[in-house]
Amino acid sequence: MHAMTSLTRRGLLKSGGALMVSFALGAALPKRTIAQSAAAPDVDSFLAIHADGSVTIYTSKVDIGTGLATAFRQTAAEELGIPVERFNVIEGDTATTPNHGGTGGSSGIPRGAADIRRAAATARQALLDLGSKQLNRPAADLTISAGEVHPAADGKGIAVAALIGGKRFSLKVDPQAPLRDPAAYTVVGKPILRADVPAKCTGRHPYLQDLTVPGMLHGRVVRPASMGARLLSVDESSVRAIPGVRVVRVESFLGVVAKDEWAAIRAARELKATWSEWSGLPGSAGFERTLRESPVERDQVVVNRGDANAPKPLSATYYWPFQSHASLAPSCAVADCKESGTTVWSASQNPFGLRGNLAKVFGIPQEKIHVIYLDGSGSYGSNGNDDAAADALLLSRAAGQPVRMQWMREDEHGWDPKGPAQLLDIRGAIDAEGNITAWETQMWLPGGPQGDRALVGPESAGLAQGHGQNAGAMTLNTDPPYATANLRVVAHSLKDTPLRLSNLRAPGKIANVFAVEGFTDELAVAAGMDAAAFRRRLLADPRAIAVLDRALAMIEWQPRPSPNPKPAAGNLHVGRGIAYMRYKHTENYVAMAMEVAVDRATGKVTVRRVACAHDCGLIVNPDGLRNQVEGNIVQTLSRTLHEEVTFDRSRVTSVDWASYPVLTFPEAPAIEVALIDHPDQPSYGAGEAASAPVAAALANAIFDATGVRLRTVPFTPARVKAALA
Repeated sequence: MHAMTSLTRRGLLKSGGALMVSFALGAALPKRTIAQSAAAPDVDSFLAIHADGSVTIYTSKVDIGTGLATAFRQTAAEELGIPVERFNVIEGDTATTPNHGGTGGSSGIPRGAADIRRAAATARQALLDLGSKQLNRPAADLTISAGEVHPAADGKGIAVAALIGGKRFSLKVDPQAPLRDPAAYTVVGKPILRADVPAKCTGRHPYLQDLTVPGMLHGRVVRPASMGARLLSVDESSVRAIPGVRVVRVESFLGVVAKDEWAAIRAARELKATWSEWSGLPGSAGFERTLRESPVERDQVVVNRGDANAPKPLSATYYWPFQSHASLAPSCAVADCKESGTTVWSASQNPFGLRGNLAKVFGIPQEKIHVIYLDGSGSYGSNGNDDAAADALLLSRAAGQPVRMQWMREDEHGWDPKGPAQLLDIRGAIDAEGNITAWETQMWLPGGPQGDRALVGPESAGLAQGHGQNAGAMTLNTDPPYATANLRVVAHSLKDTPLRLSNLRAPGKIANVFAVEGFTDELAVAAGMDAAAFRRRLLADPRAIAVLDRALAMIEWQPRPSPNPKPAAGNLHVGRGIAYMRYKHTENYVAMAMEVAVDRATGKVTVRRVACAHDCGLIVNPDGLRNQVEGNIVQTLSRTLHEEVTFDRSRVTSVDWASYPVLTFPEAPAIEVALIDHPDQPSYGAGEAASAPVAAALANAIFDATGVRLRTVPFTPARVKAALA
């Protein structure tokens, strides 16, 4: 039996009653204490100690494969004096966890863990006070270890569970609560293994894509061939032969649902629909020129120091293309709309943000929205997860049953919001001693309205929503970290962008450092100096010098000017490169050196070795941190060597792994990472920083090998071969 549900925008908004959206580690929450307060900064919002001595941490921050949950467990265990294996984490559940921000910008440790640490420190003081009364000893004489409050010297103690297990603390978080001395840490700084890795490595970990709920239908959305096309007509009879299929139309939103997933896939492919023509894109070919010629919304002077008119005879232009998040598994969500409320499971990095956006788009009060987080494929920023949630909601509301919405590969590559293209012009000057006497950066980047990004499904359905184009803090690291008296950086924010945007790992900073560190190398060449020596003499911060020296030692750097004077071995040219930056100029210090080989006959670049020195202050988990640094390097090598979104006048054309290739396993280089620990310093997140100098170090190594400067990403064999010709 077939039926087509056709709703108007008004009808869609009037149907469905309340809306709830859920995020958690599974369909059911782990062990809970009595109802948690949703209003931070209550200690009970973040922590619950159970009668059996186990502890639950509640947080809106979600572990998207970074090991954040393990770091949270270590942080709380250290402050509370309870063994780390007793801790469990409930993340991203808008009905259960406090809202202390989404996951992004490497904020999980410096903000998320800091909040949990303060809550745990407050709880520790309360436990010491309770223990003092039970043991008839001054609180100052007591300590907590192994889950027991006991005298610091010697004597009988009492279990924490006996003092507070199953009860509320009923305390506000004390920002002045004394913290444990890092010199006495026994858990933080240790390589605690992640509990999720074994199941992930053996195919037993439950991902969002695996979720099923009773009565669930499978959904697919039918996309037009052109991004701005309108739906003119639908021929439902074209899928009549496929059992159990239901067609859903809401204005230009077109989807199908079925009990069988393959039936939904077939129906989405075979459903005949007529769409209007649309050709509003400029095309990706020559997009550098499009960026430069686009109308500017505003100019922002980011840095202005010294004489802006100082001579700058050296110049270069660097370009970074649109890129996709390229999640290995396409985005997914499950929605269950009922008159009493709706539940949506999603892998969004910002559950509370998604709840707020859905509330505005669907006209539902926020207090009637509950969101459960489930692990999805790597997102690296805001990929299609929020869009899939909205698609699932549209389909479930129309069908009156739970719907699992699974994007297809062409949806993920073609319709996910993109990391933006960037164009940077740099001019500079050096004196006879190799000092940088003047520097100017002019950059063109997306502007447009701020706020929530438009969701694809609701946009097609004609629902009113925001059209924010925020892609992150794009103007950071656009000036060099090296001494220069005359410095000016101007950002030209453009009025429009052809593709929908979002933050993609280290938004803006990879392209900025690619340009800044590439041009720094060009200045070193102009000065006839070794690239590392040129940088080192212009740095004053001891931590900056330390990471630079460490990376150079690991790669066995031998001082000399570039390019490499050694003759090529046949068609194979070998070179080394270096890049340094302090992330956002205020966070992690990272220096990266590379050794590459370039085949002049084919244009193929092989990265042989990468040496990275990384200083993020206090290290919570060195094993997890090392994983993050290595992952940043590998992913950014992929973005630099292979990845570019292409589009014609109507649509994105890089919609599969053939047209949008990524780094393969055989291409992964040997990676050596040195972690520099500063227990007395604040701890910065590591989800992004190590990605920023990768492209620059690679480009500088290619120049050293070949004498040719590549200023446009990606460094495909065709582009390299053309540059060498």
